[in-house]
Amino acid sequence: MTKREKHVSGAPRRNFYGRIKGKSLQKSQERYMSEDLEALKPKNVTWADNPDRNLIHPREWFEDDREIWLEIGFGGGEHLVHQASSNPDKGIIGCEPYINGVAMLLGKIRSAKVNNIIVHPGDARDMMDILPKETISRAFLLYPDPWPKTRHHRRRFVTPEHLEPLAACLKSGAIFRVATDIEDYVRQTLEEVHLNGNFEWLAESASDWKQPWDDWISTRYELKALRENRTPHYLTFRKI
Repeated sequence: MTKREKHVSGAPRRNFYGRIKGKSLQKSQERYMSEDLEALKPKNVTWADNPDRNLIHPREWFEDDREIWLEIGFGGGEHLVHQASSNPDKGIIGCEPYINGVAMLLGKIRSAKVNNIIVHPGDARDMMDILPKETISRAFLLYPDPWPKTRHHRRRFVTPEHLEPLAACLKSGAIFRVATDIEDYVRQTLEEVHLNGNFEWLAESASDWKQPWDDWISTRYELKALRENRTPHYLTFRKI
């Protein structure tokens, strides 16, 4: 297999269609990246770019057997830091390839003084490559890139390429939350998750997917959706 360029995460580069870098970082954000990121990245990882996965259990990062949660694409980090602050007994892994979002998260971690977050500044697929089966108790996919054009729907996270390794990483009974303001993303999520066969949708009435979760905090992406008159949807699945 040909050698690929590496990201700041240290993981091999793989096909990725979103933005990696936006506008220039602020001086403070550059400082967070240089001073804080390395200590928060997953340790002792040999990133695998082959079918033989080099697995590592998150207990090696958190130094105990606490419950582990995973946020896939944490954006600016609002929700990730909120959950870490509200659940100090949990270990939370956040994955985000967009460097500007990583820098924003690092600033929020400093302000909140939380110490139960591991940051992977790269593709969530890298993380799922190295997690043992049935490791994660809760996963979040919040306002993912909608890829609105029909020919780009295969790039959405809710496809077999992502759902199969995610299901493998989740414990039996684990919760998978999806929030989106794009109705067609809701459609594809419900279809693909059903076809995957490892999940059950927990909605019993319309209010179950129209109302946010009790521990929810609005993110910048949700506030933008509301300003533009798009309706948020909150889908909750449980691994069978």
